[in-house]
Amino acid sequence: MKTLVLAIGNKLLSDEGAGLHVLNELQKTHPETEDTLYLDGGTLSFTLAGAVSDADNLIVIDAAQLQGQAGTVDCMVNEQMDQFLGACKRSVHEIGLLDLLDISRLTESLPEQRALIGIQPEIIDWGDSLSEDVQKAVPVAVQHALDLLSQWKQAEVAHV
Repeated sequence: MKTLVLAIGNKLLSDEGAGLHVLNELQKTHPETEDTLYLDGGTLSFTLAGAVSDADNLIVIDAAQLQGQAGTVDCMVNEQMDQFLGACKRSVHEIGLLDLLDISRLTESLPEQRALIGIQPEIIDWGDSLSEDVQKAVPVAVQHALDLLSQWKQAEVAHV
């Protein structure tokens, strides 16, 4: 089973790049394996559809409007992720994550397990560093990703 960890964001817009900072930390502390691929998705594009469709499991890490305090982290899995994305009608990206997942649905290649790790931004303006509260959230988001990878790996082993 292959898991794609997809970070979305723009590092030039302060907290909008939170997902990319989390991905960088994951790459430093837990390098890719043959069954886990890390991908910097930038600000999204339809070119990512192939990578998403090829994955059995998908973890997306992005700044998200969680209606909480800056630095709040939420991990939404499967239907909870779908409901959250369905309620979000706006995206600062070229396409929305929901659009990207809809391509997978249409081609019947939606990853079996999927999750969105969202981080509430404080500042989305020109700047190349995270706000203090969002910086503090990076290890929390990393731990959510590691927990998901572990849970999904254990579930895979149990099925074998």
